[in-house]
Amino acid sequence: LFWLISVLSWQDGNGKVSRVIRIGTRKSQLARIQTDSVAAKLKELYPDVHLEIVGMSTTGDKILDTALHNAACIYGPCSCLSHRVDLVVHSLKDLPTTLPPGFTIGAVLERENPHDAVVLHPKHVGKTLETLPENSVIGTSSLRRAAQLKKRFPQLEFKDIRGNLNTRLKKLDEKEDYAAIILAAAGLRRMGWDNRISQILGPEDCMYAVGQGALAVEVRARDADILEMVSVLHHPETVLRCIAERAFLRHLEGGCSVPVAVHTEVKDSQLYLTGAVYSLDGSDSLKETMQTGVAASQEEVDEGVQRVGVTASKISGEAQNKAERLGVDLAKLLLSKGAKEILTVARQLNDAR
Repeated sequence: LFWLISVLSWQDGNGKVSRVIRIGTRKSQLARIQTDSVAAKLKELYPDVHLEIVGMSTTGDKILDTALHNAACIYGPCSCLSHRVDLVVHSLKDLPTTLPPGFTIGAVLERENPHDAVVLHPKHVGKTLETLPENSVIGTSSLRRAAQLKKRFPQLEFKDIRGNLNTRLKKLDEKEDYAAIILAAAGLRRMGWDNRISQILGPEDCMYAVGQGALAVEVRARDADILEMVSVLHHPETVLRCIAERAFLRHLEGGCSVPVAVHTEVKDSQLYLTGAVYSLDGSDSLKETMQTGVAASQEEVDEGVQRVGVTASKISGEAQNKAERLGVDLAKLLLSKGAKEILTVARQLNDAR
């Protein structure tokens, strides 16, 4: 998901000139809700700014009959970030770990619950994945979810399901093709559909995608004033967790077309990162956990430094470096144990589908 924000100027009836931010949004309900939440934060921080929201379509909206993992990271950085557009807001999990030259992530907002959720067909209310009848069909467009859940629940079947949240829920409720579907808890909660969440999948069942649950604001790296404006949206703990996750994924050379999963937490100034890779059917996997200290220091931060695409000049550079190093070190550990072979086979099999 992403939104475009363009900075212009606007004159009110009293002749006062205000800054205008044009926010383009995909037309789905979730996109609009998330756009409104970002707009509200900007309005609160910059009350003199005039906001306009503009609907638009993206590649992702036009490939609804293609499995998401075969459409390859279709919500990557937008070519529409032209001289008329200054900011782009993405779901962080949709952004590649290496951005095109000249662009950076200027803000990573506080993370919503990053875990996946089970939404049951109405006739199965009260059940869990464990108690569903054998051979029940579970809908998911994610290789990561399917690989983990096939291993954890071998008695269930997993099939692709496409569309936005509304479309997927309609397919679940109005037909009997699926006993349940797996969706990101963050999207359901932002939609106000907490009551549809039958089960939150903990890390022992299904670890989440890199960056899942967090929103990111992409800007041109040279636009110092825009970078400064959005930097106040950074949430320090989320930034450190996501830098570690993105560094892990980048060093693995993973992406949308292979099953890579993570789990992070900060506790007592320690950042814990668990990372895993899976074969498509979940039968082969590697999983390890590492940690590092990320206590904040007061040193000056080099504002030009990007770490896995993120510029966060108001957050300890030392802590960011440690988070990035943690991700790289964990990836190196998994690679030393055979992760490259698992991912290569998974990628080849997926490409052949």
